[in-house]
Amino acid sequence: MIILQAGEQGRLAPLFKGAQATPVWSCLQGYMGEAAADDAVSPRCARILLGDFCYPAGDSGTAEAAELIGSLPPRPLLAIPPDGEWARLIERVWTGRCRRIERYAIKKEPDVFRHSRLERLVEALPGEYRLRPIDETVYPVVLQERWSRDFCSNFDSCEDFCRRGLGVAAFCGSELVGGASSYSVYRGGLEVEVDTKETHRRRGIAAACAAKLLLECRKRGWYASWDAANWASVRLAEKLGYHFDAPYPAYEINHLP
Repeated sequence: MIILQAGEQGRLAPLFKGAQATPVWSCLQGYMGEAAADDAVSPRCARILLGDFCYPAGDSGTAEAAELIGSLPPRPLLAIPPDGEWARLIERVWTGRCRRIERYAIKKEPDVFRHSRLERLVEALPGEYRLRPIDETVYPVVLQERWSRDFCSNFDSCEDFCRRGLGVAAFCGSELVGGASSYSVYRGGLEVEVDTKETHRRRGIAAACAAKLLLECRKRGWYASWDAANWASVRLAEKLGYHFDAPYPAYEINHLP
């Protein structure tokens, strides 16, 4: 297995042809993420790691493919198989240590968002909350708690996030209670990460933060891609103007025996 160096990731593009997951785009374009393959010059199989996600591609029938999918770093990961053959390989390599789940793809449609709808969702935020951009003062607050860390955790530093990322945080007094941010970035867009602190849910915070993020993306000419972990996320996406596409399989990888 070979870890590709900066500038080499684009060599894997033929293996990921047609991939709609924007973290794959982020890595192939050299923005973020780690790419590995069986060969740096003429790869037959590869994987991309970005944050909590692993995307394999290519020929799953080789020993190198089994090595790529079996040598994942020891942290919580979701492996996203591109087809049934990769799914079976994941199940074989991680027998007893993986769990198949379902995620939900959202259509990528740049022109479906209505400015007035997004503004109404922002204005509907209850009065005790206020929205702030994730900047150099909010960034360290975001990283302090596990539930909010992924708003910024895939960036190298505060400076890196402020230069390339984009995010909105919701506060109740001095308490961070929600946000929507760039989980990852790619050319012309970002992947949305949205969450609300458990004790403040069902108050419109996620909708307001996500709507504000979409409005800010619109100012920059960026597209905000959405991928849903559950039906609640699908419903929130639809409230913003997105449309559901289809369910797809993923595997939770457990490194413990």
